[in-house]
Amino acid sequence: MTGHVHRDDLGARLGMWLFLVTEMILFGGLFIAYSYMRYRYPAEFHHGGGELNATLGIINTIVLLTSSLTVVLSIVAIQKADKRKAIAFLATTIGLGLVFLVIKGFEWAAKFHHGLYPSAPHLGTLPQGEQVFFGLYFTMTGLHGLHVLVGISVLTVLARMVGTGSIRQDRYIHLENGGLYWHLVDVIWIFLLPLFYLAA
Repeated sequence: MTGHVHRDDLGARLGMWLFLVTEMILFGGLFIAYSYMRYRYPAEFHHGGGELNATLGIINTIVLLTSSLTVVLSIVAIQKADKRKAIAFLATTIGLGLVFLVIKGFEWAAKFHHGLYPSAPHLGTLPQGEQVFFGLYFTMTGLHGLHVLVGISVLTVLARMVGTGSIRQDRYIHLENGGLYWHLVDVIWIFLLPLFYLAA
């Protein structure tokens, strides 16, 4: 008698959506805090936004949107039992995620160079509103960057699972859930872009 492995794809999807809701609550609270502080310090937030590189922000947006497409294409490929393409698209998604982090690293380095980071002596000389702006900037983009890093790690594991056959044409719920998480990362960034980079 062959063994039967219990599968609960519906439960897995529901669990993933519940997790995503908690993530949205977390960032939703930060967005509310941002809105309140921007209401209190409109001029300072406007000036703080002018210190950010909008071009890099837009480039990173394009990078993440493209990565959302490639993760979808990896799911389509596994649905067609094309393991090679699925792995290739996952590798592309991971690569784009790394590009995002590298660009963000250069951007953060520039802010550190100019003393625009929490607890920096120079930042302490600026108006309170600008200190709040950069505090929120580092908190929210840093938390988002951490989520990107987690997403890259998850997708790396999923690519390996595709390679070993654990994820295949008739069993790809884990890849779908990984894709959902990656889409959340992208959606959060789409909100961060106008709040910070287009605040000027």
